[in-house]
Amino acid sequence: MNALLPLPAMSVDAATFAATLDGLDVGLYLVAADARLVHANTSGQALLDACNVLLEIRGHLMACDPMVSQTLRRVFATGRHSDPALGAGGIAIPMIGLDGQRYVAHALPLVSGARLGAGAAYSAVTALFVRKATLTIPPHSEALRLAFRLTPTELRVLLAIVELGNIPEVAVALGVAASTVRTHVRRLFEKTGASRQADFVKLVAGYATPLRDMGEA
Repeated sequence: MNALLPLPAMSVDAATFAATLDGLDVGLYLVAADARLVHANTSGQALLDACNVLLEIRGHLMACDPMVSQTLRRVFATGRHSDPALGAGGIAIPMIGLDGQRYVAHALPLVSGARLGAGAAYSAVTALFVRKATLTIPPHSEALRLAFRLTPTELRVLLAIVELGNIPEVAVALGVAASTVRTHVRRLFEKTGASRQADFVKLVAGYATPLRDMGEA
C-alpha cells in the first residue's frame, strides 16, 4: 500500500491534502468505509510490518486487539455519514501493542472541504493517524496545562500515566512515592473531569499533533 495512485480527476485541493499527509511523521492510513486500506504512508507501513498494533488482512486495516478492531470498523463505517459522535475534529482511540507499548489512534473523518475532495479521489472516508504515546508533546503540553489549570507536577504525572499506565512505575520514573502519585491522579480526575486513567490517553491525544516539527529537515 506504499504507492498512492490518484485518479485523473483529482483536484488541486486533494493533491495538496495528500502531499501534506505523506509528510507526517506518524503512521497515516486512508481507509474506506468497509475498512479497506487505500493508502499507508511510510511510517504507517512500518507499523503494519511490525505486526504489533495494526495489521493489514486481505487488504483491510485491523488492530491486533479484537476490541479495538471493532471500534475501528464502527468508526470507518460511520465516516462517510459525518456521524456527530466523530465530530469534525475526529476522535482519539487508545491502543496497546502486543509488546505492551501504548499507542494513540486519531480518526479524522474526510467529510468537508479539501478533506472531502481527497476522500473522493482516493475512495477513503477516514484518515487514521497512529503514534506511540510519549511523555514529550512540546509545545502542546503547555496548552494542556493551561486548559485544565494543572501544576507542572500534575502535568508530569499526567504524561507519565499516559506513557507508563501504572502508578508504581510512574512513581519510580518520577522518583516519588506511589501515594504521592495517587494524590496527583485524584486531583487530575477532579480538574479534567476524567473518570479513569484510560481517559487520560484521549485527553493528551487531543492536545498533541501528528505534524512534523517545522524545524526538521
